[in-house]
Amino acid sequence: MSEGGWLFTSESVTCGHPDKLCDAISDAILDACLTVDPNAKVAVETLVKGEAARSHIVLAGEVTISNGGDVPDFEAVARDAAVAIGYTDHEIGMDAGSHETCKVQVLITSQSAHINRGVVQDIDDQGAGDQGLMFGYACDETEAFHGHKGRWMPLAIALSQGLTRALNDRRVDGTLPWSRPDGKSQVTVEHDSDGRPVRCSHIVIAIQHRDMIAEYGTEDAEQAYIMDQIRAHVIDPVIPVELIDNATEITVNGTGRFVDPGGPYADAGLTGRKIIVDTYGGRGRHGGGAFSGKDPSKVDRSAAYAARWAAKHVVAAGLARECEIQLAYAIGIAAPVGIRVDTFGTGEIDDESIARLVGQHFSFRPGHIIRDLALRNPIYSPTSAGGHFGREPVDGMFTWEALDDARVAAMKDFL
Repeated sequence: MSEGGWLFTSESVTCGHPDKLCDAISDAILDACLTVDPNAKVAVETLVKGEAARSHIVLAGEVTISNGGDVPDFEAVARDAAVAIGYTDHEIGMDAGSHETCKVQVLITSQSAHINRGVVQDIDDQGAGDQGLMFGYACDETEAFHGHKGRWMPLAIALSQGLTRALNDRRVDGTLPWSRPDGKSQVTVEHDSDGRPVRCSHIVIAIQHRDMIAEYGTEDAEQAYIMDQIRAHVIDPVIPVELIDNATEITVNGTGRFVDPGGPYADAGLTGRKIIVDTYGGRGRHGGGAFSGKDPSKVDRSAAYAARWAAKHVVAAGLARECEIQLAYAIGIAAPVGIRVDTFGTGEIDDESIARLVGQHFSFRPGHIIRDLALRNPIYSPTSAGGHFGREPVDGMFTWEALDDARVAAMKDFL
């Protein structure tokens, strides 16, 4: 490593990781509720665990449908979400479609009236659904690399998330038919003394797979085959060629095997346990609130999206190479109780001036965030795996990733 250089590591997990399975189920329930009632109040947690004889899905939380629409069949939504991810066989970790080997328990009530009265207001006065602090972050590390330009994300998490999305895509399209939904990635990026990424020092992949000893004869031969396939179909298409050199260490299934059963059988899963994976991979701070299963009146989710949206504009406008925005709220109160901008010494102007500029071009009142980012739509299931940030804003999804050219131009004019 060059003098003054440094390493940074981030990880990601696939949609079939037990915790991500729970996030997917919680967000599927949220989308089902918003389809019935765009103003639905939803806060749903999921737990999954497999045993030798059966698997379990436990749903708990609060849902209020206020427009007279039918409450979704929560059990059916949960089963369908898990089946869509690929959990269709008890032998691999769960058969979510089977009522014999997969049991679903529903513990969902309505939202507290004391909370509800603070958030059911007109658009200007809608209060935050809870107290708390949220962070949004953006930087320019991805912008020099083909396939990642436009993400405005830390490179380590962008690459890690790209790897887990590729693991899932190659399983679904049949390229890696032996692979299972459960998997993880981790990337360590070396930076020079100016903070610019220069290479990947370590790339780590774990992927559950079927037993292939009978086909390849030995564990070593099986492992060599998996390594070759992962390198060809996952790592090389995702990691820019200039970031891999002869000294890059690549580890695939470091214990030797990750054979069936895995998923919920190997590890219990819980909603909201991968909040760093969901955001910036440890670059940029986190307020602690999970996203999945929460409707946009919960500022844990909506304000984190808004802070990211604003931070991305700051960096895209050239005001700083790196920007973090903190928001803080009091329950039932519309205006944030605190807004802070930190550019970590990379700003073209001082942070206080950038904060004032952000305040001129963005409103962080919950009602305004929901309006500006169109958050009352059933758009959340795709966010449950692969990261909430650095994604392509298409078909009304990931609206907080869309750059507003007029805002960018106006902020550039301040320089």
